[in-house]
Amino acid sequence: MAMLEKPMTIGRLSKAAGVKVTTIRYYESIGVMSEPDRSESGQRLYGDEAVQRLSFIRHARDLGFPMDSIRELIDLQTQPDQNCTAVDAIARVQLTDVRKRLNQLEALEAELKRMIACCEGDRVETCQIISTLNDHGECIAETHERSSRF
Repeated sequence: MAMLEKPMTIGRLSKAAGVKVTTIRYYESIGVMSEPDRSESGQRLYGDEAVQRLSFIRHARDLGFPMDSIRELIDLQTQPDQNCTAVDAIARVQLTDVRKRLNQLEALEAELKRMIACCEGDRVETCQIISTLNDHGECIAETHERSSRF
């Protein structure tokens, strides 16, 4: 591993990459981060590439990429001479997923606006919001698909 002048501990890596220590350990356990070198006392030691990898993962997560896609992107990143068609395909799948979630959010927004507009602000027993939540038949949409990634 190419090390910095002074290798980083997991705490310093956490601060440098803006990722919690527990997250770093998790990423190591699922194999998206390499096992680090260790000092004679067993302390984890990291170099520049660990900061770069964590920043890559964090940015991909911020853009909503699932871990399986991130793992694929990391694998592809280790093959810099290859055609980037697979990378493009992964990004396009993510874009499709984002568009689907946006449509779901817009449908949820419309339903919530309608429910709120119907509420007369009188008493809970006659509240249209409560009534609609109790009876899905009062909704304008037949289903409310909810992505687990909202």
